[in-house]
Amino acid sequence: MSGWLDGMKRVLAIRRGESESRRGLRNSLIEGIPASILGNLLGGPLQTVYLSYLGFSAFHIGIVLAIPPFALLIQVLIAFAMQSWHNRRFFISLFGIVHRTMWVGTGLIPLAFPEDAWVPVYLAMWLVCMTAGQAAGVVWTSLMADIVPASVRGKYFGIRNTVHWAVVCLTLLLGGQIMEWFPGAQGFVVLFGISVGCVVWNGWSLTRYPNPPFQRSESGKSLRMFARPFSDRRFMTATLFIALFILLQNVVIPLFSYVMLEVMKLSASKVTLIIMLQNLVMMISYYYWGLLNSRYSANALLLWTFPMIAGSCALWAGMAVLPALLVLIVVHALLGFGLAGYNLLVFNFLIGDSPKSERPMYVAVFSALTGIAGFIGPIAGGWLYDKAVGGPSWLQTYGIASFAGAALLALSFAVAPFVFKTRPPGPKPIPRSGEVHKV
Repeated sequence: MSGWLDGMKRVLAIRRGESESRRGLRNSLIEGIPASILGNLLGGPLQTVYLSYLGFSAFHIGIVLAIPPFALLIQVLIAFAMQSWHNRRFFISLFGIVHRTMWVGTGLIPLAFPEDAWVPVYLAMWLVCMTAGQAAGVVWTSLMADIVPASVRGKYFGIRNTVHWAVVCLTLLLGGQIMEWFPGAQGFVVLFGISVGCVVWNGWSLTRYPNPPFQRSESGKSLRMFARPFSDRRFMTATLFIALFILLQNVVIPLFSYVMLEVMKLSASKVTLIIMLQNLVMMISYYYWGLLNSRYSANALLLWTFPMIAGSCALWAGMAVLPALLVLIVVHALLGFGLAGYNLLVFNFLIGDSPKSERPMYVAVFSALTGIAGFIGPIAGGWLYDKAVGGPSWLQTYGIASFAGAALLALSFAVAPFVFKTRPPGPKPIPRSGEVHKV
């Protein structure tokens, strides 16, 4: 017993002597675990199952999927407001807790409202939930850019995302099994009950972030601050391309779960296993994308991710000649690899290509433009899938996805190289031993 106590004392002593940056890195890793659990018990394919239980159509589900990118518009206002805020940790905690509390609160809708109000009430709560979440996002990005040393940024986020996606895979597996063991309302009670505990854990972790001083914009709170990213030609060209790409991909990718569940009539457990495979691939590939990013620029590597994401849509056409389950496995494995690269690299693109003092507005403008595109995509997709009802079965099953994939492939190969050609893709010099921060 005394040996165990001595060991704990040594650990505590070491942690007391840690730098603020190192404590922030560890807390960021821990904080993301309950967030990942909650987001995948109540989001993804299990959210589609819950929405179907509430009576949502494909068009309604498209609106739900469009709200998170639409809520990104709040980040422009938050970027202005941050010029008056001194305590980023407080606002991350506030917005983060509101976001996750509202999400868990949607579980009370069948108990508190008549059935004909379920759809509008969920949409209203979801809008508030996502607005708070996206508000927290721009503050969190600014804070993490200050906490994580630039020399280890790619490696750290590769490791962090790998850990979190391992949690995601286990959560999806458990969530799918829960819905098999306790079908219907009983299963949702279990999912939302676990999520309540995650809200408490995550809220506590959010309050433990470091709170380094915030460097305000050189333009103050004037419109010059808003105009600064628009005058950056390289940034705007890349942002507009990514926005167009997101618009097209969001016509189909967010609705993959809907197609599998409602069109192909696969069970919830099969769908969660397929999505878990996608997340396993993401978990593994995050680490390797992080290593690649330590040698090559984020802009060069982004050129590799676009064809992968496009291919994951185009490959749905394989169902015309191959077993559907085999095609779904290949599609989601490729999508996982491509999305892992995109998610990691676009974050490093944002914080690496923006001036520190202007970073919140750069992030906000990028989020606003891509958010508008992301908002239009799922609504258009939901409308298309509703219109396809009664038509040829192949059109709903794989036609819409494969047509979108063909358009995305054209963008990936014909346009993307010209958009990013001004950003040299050559390898970065490898630091000599002793020059790299250890995480």
